[in-house]
Amino acid sequence: MQFESIIGQKETKKQLVQMIRQNRLSHALLFLGKEGNGSLSLAMAFAQYIVCEKVNGKERPVNEPSLFGDPEPPRLNDSVGQATSNHEPSTLTDSCGTCPACAKSAQLIHPDIHFSYPVITRKSGEKPISTDFIKEWREFITLHPYGNIYDWLQFIEAENKQGNITASECNDINRKLNLKSFESEYKILIMWMPEFLGKEGNKLLKLIEEPPPNTLFLFVAENEDAILPTILSRTQLVKVPALSDQEVEAALELRAGAPIEKARQVSIVAEGNYREALLLLQHAEDDWQALLREWLNAILKTGPVAQLKWIEESAKMGREKQKQFLKYFIHLLEQAIRLRVIEIPGTEEQISNPETDFALRLNKLCSIEQQEAIINELNQASYYIERNAHAKMLFHALSIRLYHIISNNSLILVN
Repeated sequence: MQFESIIGQKETKKQLVQMIRQNRLSHALLFLGKEGNGSLSLAMAFAQYIVCEKVNGKERPVNEPSLFGDPEPPRLNDSVGQATSNHEPSTLTDSCGTCPACAKSAQLIHPDIHFSYPVITRKSGEKPISTDFIKEWREFITLHPYGNIYDWLQFIEAENKQGNITASECNDINRKLNLKSFESEYKILIMWMPEFLGKEGNKLLKLIEEPPPNTLFLFVAENEDAILPTILSRTQLVKVPALSDQEVEAALELRAGAPIEKARQVSIVAEGNYREALLLLQHAEDDWQALLREWLNAILKTGPVAQLKWIEESAKMGREKQKQFLKYFIHLLEQAIRLRVIEIPGTEEQISNPETDFALRLNKLCSIEQQEAIINELNQASYYIERNAHAKMLFHALSIRLYHIISNNSLILVN
């Protein structure tokens, strides 16, 4: 994977390249960013950049003159990433993508780039390690480079099993990284979701603190608070920001073939999460607004029978659709709050966008305090959906909560 294939993150890519050029690279990096922003892809592209034969000058024997008079490419010293040439062409801001090392890295088969990730126990008494799932991992990364842990566990058919990075995996990491490198000057471990590393992660402390020469750890995480403090303290932080709406919109148009208007609408709701944007695009034809209007009318006007009917239908949507629906409702409420704060004179008469019109109706329905309370309830409901909450019970409880929040101002939303 090359930097150029990753959406946005221009400053982060530049930071990574400068780490190598200026010899400021720690032996353990933590790529920290929310899902859908490309943290894992960045770590993989960085690993490929390090082993690239053109970047580290292994395309020709050291000190051998060029056969065709072209300038010698810069080489790296024994220190990770220290350039030995004063002249660094712009092409070296990325791996070449064509040398044997890049070809193997792109296929996730480079013998000196190792992967560690949460896995499940398939049989009782089994002690699984990441290598047992390497075939599925390669396929998953190819199909879902911006996927999250839920996508991965579904991909390996975990069902309700919890993924873990086990003690056996830690022992295997110690074994692999203490071996001599096969082809590259460097051995690299990319650990995805170290949040799933329990106390057994302390088995890696000595290796991280005193690694073998030219050994590099790349941890890729979403939640800093869930990482073992003993490991966290030994890493250099690389913050990976959320993508901008414009970057997500452009990616949806160029990569997913989305129409311009649809890409724009989806990118606004996705809030910098490309994975979320792809899911929203899949359900782009779903009329969330009509579903929301029906729900609010059932809560505030038509009564328990209509509520039960709505809950029955919504419970059949599946977890991902339910989360998308709640996220859409949150998006509308946030838009309503923004419209309330901006307070543009005559806005209501000028509105032609159905989404903004609906947001204005929400402002008539409840106050800003009520809207914030509803957002909190929706976020909490989304959290429980991710954890396999019973859909009917959840939406029933949520309906009751929303009724109590907005019952003081029960303007009915009509089409």
